[in-house]
Amino acid sequence: MNLTVTLSNQRYNFNTVKEVLAKANEVKSGDQLAGIAASSTAERVAAKIVLSQLTLKDVYENPAVPYDQDEVTRLIIDDLDSTVFQQIQNWTLEQLREWLLAPTTDSAMIHAISGGLTAEMIAGVCKLMTNLDLISVAKKIHNEKTANTTIGRPGTFSSRLQPNHPSDDLRGIMAATMEGLSMGIGDAVIGLNPVNDTVDNLTRILTTFHDFCETWQVPTQTCVLGHVTTQMKAIEQGAPAGLIFQSIAGSEKANTAFGINRQLIEEANQLGHEQLHNSGPNVMYFETGQGSELSAEANFGADQVTMEARCYGFARHFDPFIVNTVVGFIGPEYLYDAKQVTRAGLEDHFMGKLSGLAMGCDVCYTNHMQADQNDIENLAMLLANAGCTYIMGVPQADDVMLNYQSTGYQETATIRELLNLRPIPEFDAWLERLGLSHDGHLTSKAGDASVFLTKEAVK
Repeated sequence: MNLTVTLSNQRYNFNTVKEVLAKANEVKSGDQLAGIAASSTAERVAAKIVLSQLTLKDVYENPAVPYDQDEVTRLIIDDLDSTVFQQIQNWTLEQLREWLLAPTTDSAMIHAISGGLTAEMIAGVCKLMTNLDLISVAKKIHNEKTANTTIGRPGTFSSRLQPNHPSDDLRGIMAATMEGLSMGIGDAVIGLNPVNDTVDNLTRILTTFHDFCETWQVPTQTCVLGHVTTQMKAIEQGAPAGLIFQSIAGSEKANTAFGINRQLIEEANQLGHEQLHNSGPNVMYFETGQGSELSAEANFGADQVTMEARCYGFARHFDPFIVNTVVGFIGPEYLYDAKQVTRAGLEDHFMGKLSGLAMGCDVCYTNHMQADQNDIENLAMLLANAGCTYIMGVPQADDVMLNYQSTGYQETATIRELLNLRPIPEFDAWLERLGLSHDGHLTSKAGDASVFLTKEAVK
């Protein structure tokens, strides 16, 4: 294994595969603040050259966190399809990149090798790709998952309806929910981030969602994004949830900071199969985002893209219904500006899809970041062209509870129009029955929440 290269008469020596991965990464403020980024463009190029010539076996033998020190590493390694890996272990990362980009390589072929790739391999090939490369490969990959409905089918573009409220007031929550549904939002999930993470509060909101969806026969799934332990207690006591949610990270130490571990998520997954209002077989909802491991001082010297890839390696063990990266939520300490957020969104989406996940993105930013709503619309369009499974639908794109900026109801509707995409078929048909859409286009009734106050429920 060669970790040295001469470039423009200067010799670059890298000590470990982890260092090569970090210095081959595109510019990220988080890596810079952690002191692991390349010191110059020339060093970054040198690291990419070295990385391109590493074999998949080289990367397999050098995980970001040692096997005996981290349960996320153990899960990723133990889940590896050894038969597939044996067939491709001598490929270089350069060869993997070229194979993924080849016009003859399709979704079925990528699925066939996905199980033989570790998270670090996926992160490595990601670092060798341009933004357009990331879009081109991700668009090829179709990952379908089923809860009450099936997400990820070709020709569809979905959304999570996120009706957060600063005091969890049910009237405000349901006003936002009804308006969103009338705009064709919520086919992925109706999912609320609660202010009060208590069993009683989660049960109250879930019951309201459930009763409304039953009355109006809304073909979707519901979730209140409390801590997984709170959700489990509520579900065990009869709360009518459709998915179980949890934020996850790429190392055992970072997951501990979230108050979770592998065993707890396995218990939640089992509970979901037994008690959720969900046709299955996919019952989990995970969120990730570059930088969480660095913020918890749990990255073990690895860069934020590599740690993010490990989140997807952890996630795929549980075969979730959906996963999304909350790409700009943590702030400029990890992604400084719109350029870095755009790159991270495309990276995360690519890595999630290559890991076999129905991958979405909360295309977002915080107000102290060098970005604005136009930047977010740009990224949303790039992701939609890359075959992104779903984005967020937040009232006026301004989350008044979490205090960050995301995508609103109009973005999903506009993207569907521009790219000739539709919601999940059952949801699409439901919109047609209510007169909210016709032949895949929203009608003049769209956006009028009073439709759910003035007419009878659809039978």
